[in-house]
Amino acid sequence: MAGEEGETAMTRRQWDSQTKATVVLQGLKGRSVADICTEHQVSQAQYYQWREQFLKKMPELFSNTEHREQSLVHENNRLKKIVGELTMELKKLNEWSE
Repeated sequence: MAGEEGETAMTRRQWDSQTKATVVLQGLKGRSVADICTEHQVSQAQYYQWREQFLKKMPELFSNTEHREQSLVHENNRLKKIVGELTMELKKLNEWSE
């Protein structure tokens, strides 16, 4: 049994997201899946699971960029309006002080 003296329980390896992406990208670039899996000591089933996760989340990369661009355009317009209002106030104050 695990936990008895001299025996150890099998532990699952934890793969960081960068390593998973690197492994998947190597396969997408045409490298043999068998070679990749052997090099990284990953089963082919694991590779294909990671690939599916990777491909499923790829559209988010572009949608987040579009959302960010829209937010920046909105913020830019808001700030331009504020600058315009402050400029008008400054002109009025300068006219009154003359």
